[in-house]
Amino acid sequence: MYRIILMVVRLFYKVPYYLMRIWWLGTRKNFNLEENYAFIKKVTKAANRAGRVKIESYGMENIPKENGFIFFPNHQGMFDALVFLESCPVPFSVVYKKEVSNVILLKQVFKALHAIAIDREDIKQSLQVINQMTEEVKKGRNFLIFPEGTRSRMGNQLLPFKGGTFKSAVRAKCPIVPCALIDSYKPFDEKSIAPVTVKLIYLKPICYEEYKQLKTPEIADLVKSRIEEAIKEYL
Repeated sequence: MYRIILMVVRLFYKVPYYLMRIWWLGTRKNFNLEENYAFIKKVTKAANRAGRVKIESYGMENIPKENGFIFFPNHQGMFDALVFLESCPVPFSVVYKKEVSNVILLKQVFKALHAIAIDREDIKQSLQVINQMTEEVKKGRNFLIFPEGTRSRMGNQLLPFKGGTFKSAVRAKCPIVPCALIDSYKPFDEKSIAPVTVKLIYLKPICYEEYKQLKTPEIADLVKSRIEEAIKEYL
């Protein structure tokens, strides 16, 4: 919370413009993901600088050259999305839990990116999200979904990965890109405004041919193990 206040104070004169512009991008009729993403990326970089947060990215070469893939990172908190928005050079959308639908700024950003809210307590709605995501990935959109389903609250330790989050990748036959976040919980969870560094490691994509014989829980375990190995290496 302290760092969010710092971001707002240091960008005080720009915040109203940023919010209005992002709101407009999410409501205009002619949706343009590339343009929306470019502006949100600009705002994210400004916010992170104002909040004294440095993002270190590794493995950028592992981001697929062709669109139509899914990022699967570990989940440490609300700052996770800001890490990707600053780091990732290609536009993507997000599948997020409905509980954060009314968080100011996140709400506007998700709408501008045409992100999809998921209610994990509603099986029917969750299946609809999986189907929608599958079709959009087939059309060449990139997505990010957190396979833990919720933030870990254990620092850089991971919760079990849910096999169901990988159904869209299997159905779309798309590359799975495991991503490791390190110390992403610190900017918003720690009661400090001291400079902090967050690391994001893009791991080698897992192509459909590599996982097509696996069941989704097995894919989940595979991705989780690779992320845990990366965290140990880069921590």
